[in-house]
Amino acid sequence: MLVRTRFKVNGGDVDLNIEPRRLLVDVLREDLNLTGTHVGCDTTNCGACTVIVDGKAIKSCTMLAVQADGRDILTIEGISSKGELHPIQRAFIEKGGLQCGFCTPGMIMTAYWLLSQRTDWSEGELRRMLSGNLCRCTGYRGILDAILYAEELMKKR
Repeated sequence: MLVRTRFKVNGGDVDLNIEPRRLLVDVLREDLNLTGTHVGCDTTNCGACTVIVDGKAIKSCTMLAVQADGRDILTIEGISSKGELHPIQRAFIEKGGLQCGFCTPGMIMTAYWLLSQRTDWSEGELRRMLSGNLCRCTGYRGILDAILYAEELMKKR
């Protein structure tokens, strides 16, 4: 049985017939070819699949795609504007917030959500807020530096 599901992704309308058991991360990657959202663990431990749903950061490996019906989803592909990188993306490049890049989309989307809430996070607060996103390469120093730098960039916008 397929369930008709309609939602927005990165501002565009999506209308799909989806098996009820399919995860949002799989529909984003396989049906919509939005492969920036990574599959890391399928258990909510790594955060590589983080997207924004109705303004809130969620791990898309824990949401059924049919639960997205009527919702607004933002993925890593949707945060740039008119061909320009988002300040968070620029900051990750300029401050070395990535190494292998596997965790990067989830880190950026979590940072996007955090900085949409406010732009005055302390390093300690950021460390705590990023605890649901795992990075095996960087030791988090570059990631934290990038987010703190992105705060400054976003204040200037």
